[in-house]
Amino acid sequence: MSYTYSGDAHLGLAASYRADDDPFPTDTSLSFPRRNHLREDVDLIKRLLFPRCWNAGPWVGDEELLRDAVANFAALCHSGIAPYADEDPAPVVDEVVRRLPDIRETLKKDVEAAYKGDPAARGYIEIIRSYPGVQAIIVHRVANAFYEAGAPEYARELAEYAKMESGIDIHPGATIGDYFFIDHGTGVVIGETTTIGEWARIYQDVTLGALHFEEDEDDEHSLKKGYKRHPDIGDSVVIGAGTKVLGAVSVGDHVSIGANSWVTEDVPDHTSVFISEHPTHERKHRD
Repeated sequence: MSYTYSGDAHLGLAASYRADDDPFPTDTSLSFPRRNHLREDVDLIKRLLFPRCWNAGPWVGDEELLRDAVANFAALCHSGIAPYADEDPAPVVDEVVRRLPDIRETLKKDVEAAYKGDPAARGYIEIIRSYPGVQAIIVHRVANAFYEAGAPEYARELAEYAKMESGIDIHPGATIGDYFFIDHGTGVVIGETTTIGEWARIYQDVTLGALHFEEDEDDEHSLKKGYKRHPDIGDSVVIGAGTKVLGAVSVGDHVSIGANSWVTEDVPDHTSVFISEHPTHERKHRD
């Protein structure tokens, strides 16, 4: 199966690039040390979504160059999906490529959230190029689009590469709202049926996972698939480092969960959750 790009997503991306203004970079001549990705599709994801930050500035003002780049990306995705597909995956690729301009606008909100949510942030270019949480969400937004369009296996490949690169494990099935920020990021796990609202901020080693697994009654030794087993996180939620939110629980809006908490029950809106008694350390002097 071969694929030929015939859409107009490149025009939508070009319009999105033109709309960029400070504090997003606007200089198309910026040049950075080249990073060699093991996956060309991931490299193109980053360059198409933030070309000025990934040495693709000429694409901003040249729609023909941009069209060729989008066509190349689409063809790579088609070849990545085809081995898993029973039918030509062209409609899946068309759908995701069509969504690229909207995905870019969502990611700009994620970058804004990172800047506002990290006192150490110096600027948007730094965030886009160096923050592991932003690297992970850039790939996740595209992987999730493929997951929703009907290519879950290819979406998982993208997600696993992002995990290798960032140390953050986001299942492509997870639904994540606008203005999302993972700070530090190492060890974060977000399960397949998780939903997250807007302006959520989570820190390193957080797990949004399953509390237990149901067995498949029709297949011995197999776990049941495709059911709700991960949490729903509301808007404006902060989840501290090391916290585990497990099971199909609901965390409301404007909730703050302190570090190392263990949450297995619903949390209402406007609530703070924390460990009331931390373990104490005793010191003994050796004789």
